[in-house]
Amino acid sequence: MSVVAVDDRCELLCLDLPQAEAIRRSRLEPSAAWVAAERARAFGDPTRLTLAAALAQTDELCVCDLAWIAGRSQNLVSHHLRALRSAGLVESRREGKMVLYALTEAGRALLVSVLGEAREPVL
Repeated sequence: MSVVAVDDRCELLCLDLPQAEAIRRSRLEPSAAWVAAERARAFGDPTRLTLAAALAQTDELCVCDLAWIAGRSQNLVSHHLRALRSAGLVESRREGKMVLYALTEAGRALLVSVLGEAREPVL
């Protein structure tokens, strides 16, 4: 027989004050939490996650290659890459008329965490 919780709150105050206070003093700062949430949100879009997974398989790719791989237009891919870049997950560099993208170390680490066992990228 399984028991289903109707209410997710404690019915009595059972605070372990020393432990809770120690954790509270070392908790994630709001600004760091904001940055981490923005990075996680950036991988919340399937197209961006697909682009990051493709970048994980090589050192860098141009927008044309990424558009072909993702089966999306270059304009849409550029839009998604800007979002990934502003979250600090990819970096870009211009080489002549091409713009090349690569995952940052933070991008690689988060990608491995997000994909988990769904697919281990080649890093």
